[in-house]
Amino acid sequence: MDRDGAFPVIVVSGLSGAGKSTVLKVFEDLRFFCVDGLPASMLPRLVQLFTGKDDDYRGLVLGMDLRQQDFVGEWQSTCMELGSGGVCPSLIFLEARLPELVRRYATTRRPHPLESRELGLEQALEEEKALLEPLRKASDLVIDTTTYSIHDLRRRIQEKWSELTEGASGLRVNVISFGFKHDVPTEADMVMDLRFLPNPYFEKELRPLSGKDKAISDYVLGSKTGSIFIEKYLDFLQYILPLYAEEGRYRLTIAVGCTGGRHRSVAVAERIFATLKNSGYSANLEHKHINLE
Repeated sequence: MDRDGAFPVIVVSGLSGAGKSTVLKVFEDLRFFCVDGLPASMLPRLVQLFTGKDDDYRGLVLGMDLRQQDFVGEWQSTCMELGSGGVCPSLIFLEARLPELVRRYATTRRPHPLESRELGLEQALEEEKALLEPLRKASDLVIDTTTYSIHDLRRRIQEKWSELTEGASGLRVNVISFGFKHDVPTEADMVMDLRFLPNPYFEKELRPLSGKDKAISDYVLGSKTGSIFIEKYLDFLQYILPLYAEEGRYRLTIAVGCTGGRHRSVAVAERIFATLKNSGYSANLEHKHINLE
């Protein structure tokens, strides 16, 4: 949250090649509204669009660098304008050691913004570092990304803005029900075979129903086998999902399957989805084969 406790406004800047795009993706996966390359002078207008609105976003994050003419000067005047309106943005400055920046540019083969016939890559990097020094000194957080992975960056950001991420996981969980006779979803990270559970298909009055119906859910999960299984499986997910999130995982797909994908898998997927939503996870639910014979 920003210093005044209002809608968080965070600016990500620093040396070219230090990881600005990666950090923006980290914030985007944490459900922040992210914009890259916006001129500093336009920031106050963008902030106004979000002020007082109940959005799904947890904050506003902007990527800014030396591609913008007179960036440092514009940033200073923009901060004064925002401050007069009661908004005090937080600033993240990214840097890395010169050999690492040179290596990254050699890998991507992209030109540095200051590189020219008169200025080679190393000289351009040194010039940029000098130009951005006032911004670095004014930053709330300086991160040296020389040895960082995307997971390290995510953890560092969460440590700094813990009040924004506390109680809400950045991990998005996709829950899919399916039938083995129709094929296993290729996008699945975890697959659970539910063909050991009682099968409503063999009950004449239950066969036309689906796992969305209470009668099917009661039949499958109300049995001794079903009730013990769902309790243990949900406990397992509540244990394992935070571990995935801590390691920087943003998306996880859980697939649960039965024979046809209409009864048992649907009932279990519905219960998993409801539990995850109640636990604060961002979750999606898909019944892949519910309408197939």
